[in-house]
Amino acid sequence: MAHTGESSALRLGLLVFLSLAVLTGVEFGLALFLNVWQLLLLVAVLKAGLVLYYYMHVYKLFKADDSPDHDSYAYKLATNRMGLWLFFISDSFIFGGLMLARINLLGLTRPELNQLLGLGVTSVLLLSSFFMNRAETAMAHDDRKQFLFSTAVTLTLGLLFLVGVVGVEWQIAPFGPGDGVQGAVFYSMTGFHAFHVLTGVIFLVIILRNGLRGRYSSEKHWGVEACTVYWHFVDVVWIFFYPALYLIGTML
Repeated sequence: MAHTGESSALRLGLLVFLSLAVLTGVEFGLALFLNVWQLLLLVAVLKAGLVLYYYMHVYKLFKADDSPDHDSYAYKLATNRMGLWLFFISDSFIFGGLMLARINLLGLTRPELNQLLGLGVTSVLLLSSFFMNRAETAMAHDDRKQFLFSTAVTLTLGLLFLVGVVGVEWQIAPFGPGDGVQGAVFYSMTGFHAFHVLTGVIFLVIILRNGLRGRYSSEKHWGVEACTVYWHFVDVVWIFFYPALYLIGTML
């Protein structure tokens, strides 16, 4: 029965990932042939909604805690979830400020960036969210082997994303951090996001180590859930940063 539940959850995660992949392809095509920012924004909102609801488990915030014992695991889990989401809300103000700076300073223009590289790193991050979802689902069903494998893959893809953005895009961009507003906007947005990806990678290393030591179970794996939701939050931010930097508007 547990195996059936895990299989169903994994299939749902795959369906969400395929939907995100299709929407990303549509987004890229719209940018090439129409480049109507309203349509690109609509696609980004649809993608973010899928990640928020299915991968980030927004519905779990509304689960009632019936335990009167404030020292119980159930009570601590509910309060930890709320605390994590309060952190996301506060962090979103910074990312929102960066988006507003991009809109005000660049308008309907964008930096001259490598389109295929942008699509590539975006695809890598979306794929990493799929494997992160697999890791959490596996641990929720006591599938330790799948958890370890999927976490290791997510970690690898996260590092690959950092290499693509910081190691490649930063080096080949035809401008530097001090070259006008495009340099300031691009390096601020990607740099702050890359820092969050880096902290997510460190988080992944921690839960992978703990998983190898057998510290998680289907009943108690808040560390895995927190890492998963954080990783998907980083994905949601990039869902909006990607079109803002690579797709919307004409090149400067």
